[in-house]
Parts: sequence; C-alpha cells; structure tokens
Amino acid sequence: MPEMYFNVRWPDGVTQRCYSPSTVVEDYFSAGGEYELAEFVERSRTALGIAGERVREKFGFFCTGASDQLAQIERTAAAFTAVGGAKVTVESLTDANGRTR
Repeated sequence: MPEMYFNVRWPDGVTQRCYSPSTVVEDYFSAGGEYELAEFVERSRTALGIAGERVREKFGFFCTGASDQLAQIERTAAAFTAVGGAKVTVESLTDANGRTR
C-alpha cells in the first residue's frame, strides 16, 4: 500500500507528522489547507477509516497504524476544544520517500 504522511500545524504552532497507510488522505486534505478543529478531526476519522479498510481488503486485517494515528489526533485535538476558532493547518502531504504530493 502506498503510505502517505500529512504534516500538520496545531493551533499552538506545534507541528506533527501524521501517518496514513493509503493515499486516500489526498481526497480529504490539501497542502496549505486550514481546517476548523472539529472539521479536521472528522476528516481524519473518515480518511484514516477508509485507509484502514483498504488495508483490510488487501491483507485481511485493519491497519493499526491508521487507528493509532487517529487516536493520537483525537488526543491532541482534545486539548484545543475550549479554544474558540481553533484551526489546524495541513502544511504538506508527502509520500513514503518524502516527496511532496
């Protein structure tokens, strides 16, 4: 499966490299895109859910990397739920070799 990474900047300026086992994240995020916190979390749930299912279809098991990444995103996002207007920026999308998509 073609792995992807999406590098995000949280409302406090901290950046995080997020993993997806599938290129499906390109359908939900764009480089430079800024998303309301709740929208970012929902898009992450959808994209990583689809990515995990694609792994299941191909290999017979759901990708724990996708579910672990989603859990990490949800934990991080929880810290900003009280921040009005909190936004997350997707700084870049890269493939497993570090090439920008």
